Amino acid sequence: MAKKRILVACGTGIATSTMVAKKVEEALKSRGFDVVVEQCKAAEAPSKASNYDLIVSTTTLQNCGSTPVIRSIAFLSGVGVDKDIEKIVAALGDK
Repeated sequence: MAKKRILVACGTGIATSTMVAKKVEEALKSRGFDVVVEQCKAAEAPSKASNYDLIVSTTTLQNCGSTPVIRSIAFLSGVGVDKDIEKIVAALGDK
């Protein structure tokens, strides 16, 4: 099973991305995924994208190449978290 690398991006790369990263990591590990979740500022995401299997962002991102991007505020609002986790699982593919 290959370790999946996920980048979490938010406006400043501080508090919001820390909270989202923790929730994404916990949700995926509870589903059996071996993941590394790191965080950054949204402005840094395009230059880092090629090093990750997936990007989860709280804001709109562009120019991330072939790396899939899932925009989600569910981890902040608490509304729709399960739906967004399913999108993430689908984007990651096999465990």
